[in-house]
Amino acid sequence: MKRSDFLKFSGLLGGGLLGGLGLSSCTPPSQGNGTPAGADWSSVTGSMMDHAAPAIPKVRVAMLGLGNRGSSLIEMLEWLVQQGHAEITALCDVQAPYVARAAEKVATFQSSAPLLLDDASGEAWRKACNPEVADLVVIATPWHLHTTMAIHAMEQGLQAASEVPIAYTEEDCLALVQTSERTGQHCIMLENCCYNGEELWLLNMVKQGVFGDVTHAECAYLHDLRALLLDATYYHNQWRLREHLERDGNLYTTHGLGPVCMYMDVLRGDNLSHLVSMSSNEAALSKALRESNDPELQALAPNVKCGDVNTTLIRTTQGKSIMLQFDTHTGRPYSRLDKLCGTGATHYGYPSRLYLDHGPTWDWHRWQDDEAYDTARAKYDHPLWASLKEGITANQQGHGGMDFVMMYRLIRCLNEGVALDLSVYDGALWSLVGVMSERSVAEGNRRVDIPDVSGGAWTSKAPHPVFRTV
Repeated sequence: MKRSDFLKFSGLLGGGLLGGLGLSSCTPPSQGNGTPAGADWSSVTGSMMDHAAPAIPKVRVAMLGLGNRGSSLIEMLEWLVQQGHAEITALCDVQAPYVARAAEKVATFQSSAPLLLDDASGEAWRKACNPEVADLVVIATPWHLHTTMAIHAMEQGLQAASEVPIAYTEEDCLALVQTSERTGQHCIMLENCCYNGEELWLLNMVKQGVFGDVTHAECAYLHDLRALLLDATYYHNQWRLREHLERDGNLYTTHGLGPVCMYMDVLRGDNLSHLVSMSSNEAALSKALRESNDPELQALAPNVKCGDVNTTLIRTTQGKSIMLQFDTHTGRPYSRLDKLCGTGATHYGYPSRLYLDHGPTWDWHRWQDDEAYDTARAKYDHPLWASLKEGITANQQGHGGMDFVMMYRLIRCLNEGVALDLSVYDGALWSLVGVMSERSVAEGNRRVDIPDVSGGAWTSKAPHPVFRTV
């Protein structure tokens, strides 16, 4: 696009005019004094915690967004369709070639033809949110559409499953919770890293007491995305680059934070209390823009707002601490850190290393050797991961298998009419941390309290549903 077109496109999205959608701006709403407006969480009841909807023997799925992520999720549904657990009944995208590509893929494993919707105006997705068409809407569109689509789906009587983040204003997080509670419809954020083999292994060790009392975790999304942000086609109309031009804070909290909240029983006996967030100066993305071969991208270099590295410190109600980082500008290998500390063990990820505390003769300087590590990995492998080895092996392209496990759990829980592993409160809370990080950065790195998204339901201790067999 020309720079003028890009900025016009950004303005349309930010102002909520694209396709007639009521979209929120990237910039948090503010009061007259410049302080972001807060939301009133007092009406939240927590009624959707461990909520079980009526069983759906075959889940009819409408797919909204058929780009990189949506195409991958279709592949994760193939086995479930073949087993009779699901059927893809609608495919929707603003780009007709993406719809055609998805339809060809579905035809290779499903005999029935889904409804095809490719209205470039951005309104066709509403036709898919119809109880005569689907039971579940899977949302894999650009971030700014997630909340609007999820709320509309629930209002129409459908279950909603959205890619991350599910919202990025406090008001949108609250609206999702209120709508889910009022309609009784599920609203789950599809956080695939909660289903990765390493994270599930650690979660099982925590449950089995290997880590003793968990005290601290470090997690992150460290992923050099500069080439993709600048690519002309990877993100439709380069929508993701726009986020970095308008916002500063942790824009992508959930890959690291989701698993850590599971380790720490957040919303199941503990909660996130407050945070302090700080961003470094910005240098790497603007440098990439200046050095590109595209004059239009070069002209955008001075507009980058998001700092290269954001670090957020979080404290839980029970006194645990979390360090959460975000960096998609800096050249470095991918990492989510996945560090977990307790009185009985410590784990560092990327690469995965385990230390078992054998006091009083502690061996402070050595990780578990390969044999001991492999023994612990086999002994504490999460039963869910272990039971799905065949499907995981067949779906390695789904981020090593975790995408398949995530979609398997979603569909099978709906089939059986049991509570989902993650509730609307999980998605709202993990997304809300991003909102609060931006608020802290904007206000000089001050402490920001995190609202209770569960209406007090977090005080009830309960085992995590991901251990339940379905």
